[in-house]
Amino acid sequence: MRHRVAGRKLNRNTSQRKALLRGLATELFKHGKVQTTEARAKSLRPVAEKLITLAKRGDLHARRLVAGRMYDPEVQQKLFTEIADLYRDRQGGYTRIYKLGPRKGDAAPMALIELVDYEG
Repeated sequence: MRHRVAGRKLNRNTSQRKALLRGLATELFKHGKVQTTEARAKSLRPVAEKLITLAKRGDLHARRLVAGRMYDPEVQQKLFTEIADLYRDRQGGYTRIYKLGPRKGDAAPMALIELVDYEG
C-alpha cells in the first residue's frame, strides 16, 4: 500500500528524476512555459514554485540553494531579477497547467505548464 508516499517516480531512478526536474525547471524559467506530459508537469509544479519562493527571499543562502537546483546561471539571474519581482506580492500559485490532450505517437496525456502573468 502507498499510504503517505508522495511524489511520482516517472519511471526513473532518483538521480535521473532530479536531473529531469532540474532541466524542466530551467526551461520553464527560460521560456515561461513548457509543453510536456501531465505527470511531468504535475511533478514540476512544486519544484518550480519552491524555486520562485526562494528567489523572492533573495538572500545569499537562497541564491546558493537555487544554484544547486538549476543548470543555467543566466536563468538563475533572470529568476532573481525579473521573475521574483513579478511575483513579489503574490502568495503562491505561480504556475498554471493546461491539459492539451493525447500525444500523437503514443497517446500520452500532454500538458502545458506556464508561469502565471509572465510575458517573457
